[in-house]
Amino acid sequence: MVTWIVLGVVLFALVVLALAVRLVLVRLPRLRRAAVALQRRQVEAEALRPAAEALQQRAGALQERAAVTQERLALIKARRAK
Repeated sequence: MVTWIVLGVVLFALVVLALAVRLVLVRLPRLRRAAVALQRRQVEAEALRPAAEALQQRAGALQERAAVTQERLALIKARRAK
């Protein structure tokens, strides 16, 4: 009697394991396509990195120029006020 119970529990566990493996194998192609798409986007993002860094440097330079221009404008206004 105990043998049948143990055998039933083992068979039930194997059926549950088989179902879980089947679900994973069914989803595997979609996961692979998603991984390929993410890798493609990563390559595109890495290709855009130099342009983004150059743009960031240019923005910093423009910010410095704007600060200098504001200082000069303040000096000009101060001279006119005298």
